[in-house]
Amino acid sequence: MIGSSELIINNDKSIFHLHLKPEHIADHVLLVGDPARVQLIASHFSNIEYKIQNREFVSTTGTYQNTRITVISTGIGTDNIDIVINELDALVNIDLETREVKAEKRSLNIIRIGTSGALQKNLPVNSYVLSRKAIGFDGLLNFYANRELISDLDFERNFINHTAWNSLLGKPYVVDSSPRLYDRFQGDHFTEGVTISAPGFYGPQGRILRLETADPLLNEKVECFFYNDLQITNYEMECSAIYGLSALLGHEALTVCLIIANRTTKEANENYYPAMEKLIKLVLDKLST
Repeated sequence: MIGSSELIINNDKSIFHLHLKPEHIADHVLLVGDPARVQLIASHFSNIEYKIQNREFVSTTGTYQNTRITVISTGIGTDNIDIVINELDALVNIDLETREVKAEKRSLNIIRIGTSGALQKNLPVNSYVLSRKAIGFDGLLNFYANRELISDLDFERNFINHTAWNSLLGKPYVVDSSPRLYDRFQGDHFTEGVTISAPGFYGPQGRILRLETADPLLNEKVECFFYNDLQITNYEMECSAIYGLSALLGHEALTVCLIIANRTTKEANENYYPAMEKLIKLVLDKLST
């Protein structure tokens, strides 16, 4: 039995942060950072079952072309992903009445639709990256047991050696996307990527305003790193935790990102909404076929 301090249930029987109940969760779950993007996605649904909000966590479940889909906004960062993935899993794999783990587990398809900054010149603004692997600079997965069982340890060793990784920083971890979801989504619209999830927008991604970074050459090292035929393509702030926690808990996970800035060419597109609309439609169509 899981104690009430570990699994907090609200008075209305919903889970603590998300304010959701088990019946609210579809098999397909779309995660977005921006709460406003939930409504953008839901505008494509033929019907809406519910909309629930608590803090930055806005959730809607509805139907797109006969496919039931849940959309949840996570806010920014892997700390929020820790909340969202653990609470989603609890909703489908823990009996909230008895506080016991269910014998039969349910696996969700968890797909993040996000924005990102490119690290390679061949990734123009408004292109789409399908993250085959995620590198976590955030350190979150290192707090969980057995993380080495779902990590690409050889990739990690090569990356740490190549960058002469600063031991004062959290140890990077590398996790694959769901092979099943990756195969389902790959195609002409998407560029294969290796995505870094950073624990911040400025220093952790090499941006300098008034504070210098611990390793001013880190982005240069990242850009020229190769592992087999793979090259690091982009920065964002959530993918690694989604991949790692989903793999440990038995869920399928994938991230697709719209490139809204290129760090090497110094280009950016603040008006990226039409390209995001197109990406949303691509994802919804992939899930409904």
